[in-house]
Amino acid sequence: MITIDVVDYGAGNLASVNRALGAVGATPRLVSTVADITSSTTLLIPGVGHFNATRSLSPDWHRAVRTRIDAGAAVLGICLGMQWLFEGSEEAPDVAGLGVFRGRCFRLDGSAVKVPHVGWNSLERTATPSRLLPDATDGAYAYFTHTFAAPVSDATVATTTHAMTFASVVEDGRVFGAQWHPEKSGDMGLELLKRFIDIASGGR
Repeated sequence: MITIDVVDYGAGNLASVNRALGAVGATPRLVSTVADITSSTTLLIPGVGHFNATRSLSPDWHRAVRTRIDAGAAVLGICLGMQWLFEGSEEAPDVAGLGVFRGRCFRLDGSAVKVPHVGWNSLERTATPSRLLPDATDGAYAYFTHTFAAPVSDATVATTTHAMTFASVVEDGRVFGAQWHPEKSGDMGLELLKRFIDIASGGR
């Protein structure tokens, strides 16, 4: 059974995430200090709320997570955790993201639709190959709750549209992000977590 280190920086939906990980056969381990991840091979960074909450992930955290990525660790960011993997966000311009993915997160346009974007919406696969998503993902529905979103780039393997089109799943090497909540997305979400575990275990 694989152990997944779940980063607790005070902004995560930890109970739901831990239950979902347990449902797919993983053992979640909450980590709250840089020292906790010095030998991590699999990291999950959850998060809900304002990008300013990621301020708790100090430069020491940035260096530590980067070190683990360079060492081959598999990393999955969920919602705010995915946004932190980008360079930053308009929501808190003075707070730096990790910068694994290029670009800054932006506010969804609420002039024509309700924002925050809360509820079920579809995933549209891009032409970029994905290890995290099965081919049947195109058109599948997932559960979202957010106001800011990440830009579409070469790392985007699925997009979603709510007034504006944004990156809903990204991946680069062994680093992945989902703007939606796998822990709240039924079978679709559990399948994504299973595939992430498979990748982290070297099976994909």
